Amino acid sequence: MPETLPLVGDYRVVGAMGEGTFSEVLKCQSLLDGKLYACKKMKQKYSNMTQVNNLREIQALRRLNPHPNVIELKEVIFDRQTGTLSLICELMNMNIYELIKDRRSYLPEARVRLYTYQLCKSLYHMHRNGIFHRDVKPENILIKDDLLKLADFGSCKSMYSKLPFTEYISTRWYRAPECLLTDGHYGHKMDMWSVGCVLFELMSLRPLFPGSNELDQISKIHDVVGTPSSQVLDKFRKIQSKSMDFNFPYKHPTGISILLKHASKQCIDLITKLCTYDPEERPSAKETLRHPYFKELREAERRSKLRLKSDVMQPELSMKQQQHQHKHYKQGRGKQRERDEFVPVKQRQYYIPVLASQAQGPPPGVHGSMMSSLTLPQLPKPPQLQVKGEQQVLHGVNSGLSTGLPSLAQSMKAGPSHIARHQQPHISPFPSLLASTNPSAKSNTMFPTGRHHQIGPTHLPSLGKPYYVQRTNQ
Repeated sequence: MPETLPLVGDYRVVGAMGEGTFSEVLKCQSLLDGKLYACKKMKQKYSNMTQVNNLREIQALRRLNPHPNVIELKEVIFDRQTGTLSLICELMNMNIYELIKDRRSYLPEARVRLYTYQLCKSLYHMHRNGIFHRDVKPENILIKDDLLKLADFGSCKSMYSKLPFTEYISTRWYRAPECLLTDGHYGHKMDMWSVGCVLFELMSLRPLFPGSNELDQISKIHDVVGTPSSQVLDKFRKIQSKSMDFNFPYKHPTGISILLKHASKQCIDLITKLCTYDPEERPSAKETLRHPYFKELREAERRSKLRLKSDVMQPELSMKQQQHQHKHYKQGRGKQRERDEFVPVKQRQYYIPVLASQAQGPPPGVHGSMMSSLTLPQLPKPPQLQVKGEQQVLHGVNSGLSTGLPSLAQSMKAGPSHIARHQQPHISPFPSLLASTNPSAKSNTMFPTGRHHQIGPTHLPSLGKPYYVQRTNQ
């Protein structure tokens, strides 16, 4: 009969991933959704939930989540009977140590740059929230393809805690000089020293300062960065509570460039600055993110944010534009244009001059008030005039207008451009020009040559071209 797999809450343990001093990491599967997770099972036993809630790691993860470069805490499981505490976190593929331990060729520098940039972003997020990690090393940096997340916050500390801190903290190879030479007087800049060591290890596939003990660790640091100046050593003497005498032999620094001949100049410059002996001169996480080594990544991130912001704002802009147009329409700003563009031609009102003697009322579509003020002299009945395109035809010529017809015919011979002007026909403002009804009067008394008052052609401005109509006077 096969052995039953152990359960942790609603999760079934499917395998072991690793083990540390204070915990072991198991791979487990959720019984609810079937997804795989990482279970960090604490070795220490707890008696109540108060102790559990006071753990730094749980408090830190609750404060820092969610962040793309900080491991996500899914669930906290506490077994009251056994006192066992388990933290369910998202599952990553491997850590940095597992990535480089068996490699025989260097990692592409672009990939190393991306990992280091994400590591600095996670630390910047921590320091901005008043927490520093105190144990940054390859084993605590998890990756999944191109994504990096910082994990294991069991050693983290508040930046505002009272000094001195714990002396023996952090893994020795990644421990900053202020942690080695003082009795707990260090700060969040110790994390940036560890970043420099991890960056060097990613580029060279070997540790930068592999000391066998604390004295050997300091000696290896001096081999690379050189013996610190007396001013720096005096700072360490002043800040520690117990007296310590520093008497180091002088060592000329070999430099990072000798150890990393295949790395770029910007990479070497960043490692050199991160591994500065004096923590006050060491760049912070925010300053490190601004280093020229990450210029391309910053620009790509900025373009991605602008693109995302544009995609999010586009529906809002469209909605605002619709609201703005609706508001203007309700206020009447768009109504006049709507009337001008969409009123049918048959409903439009045009001024059509008629003779006062023949007027029986306003023509259809013309208000009576438009005609009430017009009083025209009695004129003989004009000929029936039809205008079609470029042909002019006269019907029913009256003998009483024989003297005026030649002038009319001559005017019409000038062509349609002479008759059909791009203006609406109108009544002359000078009634004296039309006052004479004597047939023997001059021909251009009724039709003055200086003004064109043809009755036949009528132009509708909104149609864009002359519009000829056929009308017979009643």
